[in-house]
This record gives sequence, C-alpha cells and structure tokens, in this order.
Amino acid sequence: MKIESLETFRQRVGDRPRVLVKITTDSGVSGWSEVYNHGPDLAYLPLLDHLFDQIKGMDPLRPTAVNQFLHQSARFPQGALGTAAVAAIDHALWDIAGKALGVPVYQLLGGAVRDRVRVYAGLYNAPDVAELRDRTADLHERFGFTAFKLSPYRRNLHNTRYGLVVRELGDYFGDVRQHHPEEWEFAFDAHACLWEPHQAVELGAALAPNQPLFLEEPIRPEYIPAWGRIRSDLRVPLATGESLYTTQEFLALLTAGGADIVQPDICVVGGMTQMVKIAAIAEAHYVPVSPHNPMGPLATAANVHFAAATTNFGILEYGTGYQVDDISWCPDPYLPVDGHLELRPERPGWGIEIDEDALAADDWVSWNRRVPVRPDGATAWM
Repeated sequence: MKIESLETFRQRVGDRPRVLVKITTDSGVSGWSEVYNHGPDLAYLPLLDHLFDQIKGMDPLRPTAVNQFLHQSARFPQGALGTAAVAAIDHALWDIAGKALGVPVYQLLGGAVRDRVRVYAGLYNAPDVAELRDRTADLHERFGFTAFKLSPYRRNLHNTRYGLVVRELGDYFGDVRQHHPEEWEFAFDAHACLWEPHQAVELGAALAPNQPLFLEEPIRPEYIPAWGRIRSDLRVPLATGESLYTTQEFLALLTAGGADIVQPDICVVGGMTQMVKIAAIAEAHYVPVSPHNPMGPLATAANVHFAAATTNFGILEYGTGYQVDDISWCPDPYLPVDGHLELRPERPGWGIEIDEDALAADDWVSWNRRVPVRPDGATAWM
C-alpha cells in the first residue's frame, strides 16, 4: 500500500475556518484529518501540497516513520504552522492504518485503558450568572456535562483597572458556585492575555476560595521560568500547553515545575505520533494531560483515541458551539453522553464518517485574529 493523493477542503465549524485533509492510498483506503487554525488558514493549502510531494509513494501504515521524515526534512524547526500541517498528515495516516487493519486507532496505541472519555464544556465567556445557569442546565440535561470552562474577565481587561478585574472575578466565581450544584466543576481560561506574572498570581488568588478545576494559560508561553515562579505562588491548579508545539518545550516546562496540568493540542504538536511522547514525559513528572480541543469532529475523534489509550489522561475540552450544532459534513460526531464520549470499538480508524457531498456544497470562512488596543493606542495580547 502506498500514499497516492492528498486533497484539502476549506470548511467552517461555526464562525471559524477549518481545513480538512483527505489522504488516499493506491488501494483505495482513505484517511481524514482536521488542521488546527492559528489564523492564516489559507497558508495551509500550499504547505500541505509541499509536504505531500515529499511523502507520495510512502507506506501509509508507518505513520511514525512518515512523521519523523517530515520533521527531519526541515533544516530549521517548523513552528506552529509546520507542526500543525504535519499533524494533519499524521492523523490521516493513523485513520488509514486503523481502517486497513480493521481496528480503532486506540487499539494501535496499545488498547484502551478506559471505557469512555470525560469532557468539559468550553463556554469561553463569563455571562451573568442567571444566563450561565440556563446554559449549563441545558448542557447538563442534553449531554450530562458537569464541568465547564469560562473566561475570568467580566470587563475589558485592557481598559479596566486590574484590581477591579480581580475583585469582580472573585465575586463572580462565588456567585457561580452558589447557583450550581457543589459537585460541578469550573475552569477559567485567561487566554495568555497577561504580561506580568504577578497578575496571574492575583487572578489565581481570586479563584482559590471556590476551588476551580484549573486556571489556564494566564501569561504568555515563551519564558518558561516564569511559569515555575507563578506555579509556586498559586494555590489553584495551573494548566497550560496549547501554545507549545514540541516535546522539548513540554520537557522544559515540566522540568521547571511550570504546570499542574498540561494541555497539548494534538492538531498542533505534530499529531498522535508526537502526542503520545508528550504524555509519557508528563506522566514521568506526575502530571495529567487534558488536551486543548476547541475544534471540530475530526480533532475530537483523534483526541478520543488518544485519551482512551493514555494512562495519565485527565479531561478533554469540548467546544460545544463548534460541535453540538449541525455540521453537515460529519453525520456521526462524538457527542457526550453523561458528560463522556463513548468509545466505538466496532468502528475502525477514527470511527466517524465524512460526507463528501456535503463538503462540496458547504461554504467556508476565513478568519483573522483581533488585536485589542489599549487606551493609549498601544496594542495588547488577545
């Protein structure tokens, strides 16, 4: 069996662009994947064509060898776009391997260590508590969610005195706790908007009395020693990793004691092949892996198989607005039942189907990240 063709499809999941990839072999077996969008979604199309030219004719049943070759084919580190493109190829090949051998991908990873995968609902904002209660109650009734992720910012972060931002967060989380069952869990994603490490510590202090599931990515990822410093001062679990792309970066983070929970994105770090290495590094540091996944059905499918076979898996992000709404090109996505995604042992590969007729009829959207502006005219992190 040989890799014969690669096709790309520009689609949308909600208001975000998605590039889908289909790799087909000379025996007619096809595998699918979803490319993570860092913003310049149109840059992936020529990049994937370039990478495909290098792997055409290779054995699709050797995804690890192809992954290694693609990393070694670049003289310099590939960066986020490069590793995301490699991940798309990697995942299509894992899908092919599962289908060719007639087994779910998690069987190729050593088999399942759990029967289902717990998920939390990514809400990504901080609505008034009454509105939030309606939303969480609906998600609990429909899908059994008992864990949710919110934003810690009730006001415009860059146009408000920071002490007020912190104080309002503490009051807000207390109100959230008061109006929800005590066993439900709430995480807060700070979206790497903060520049000063002490601000992250203050944010965590506001959350601590009500025991958040975790505080996610409060500061920028580049200077890893700062993560070790803030974790030592925080009294809440510190989660990060969506902005790291290599095994070496995760090793540096964990060696510095910079995280209680790591959140690699399987569609960013180079795919399943690299994700299992990151999980092993984390396990050696007694750290769970809770993957970043505000994505669509194909990315979620890959994460389900990773989580099924990973001993130190924690909980999986599930972007409700990007997955529970109708997505015409995936008729059978993984949908939560009792707050979990059930494995599909009878289905080979990723265990989902892609409707190519719907792909041909669907539209797409391109997206550029907004950059906020401070009162003095300087730009800030979003």
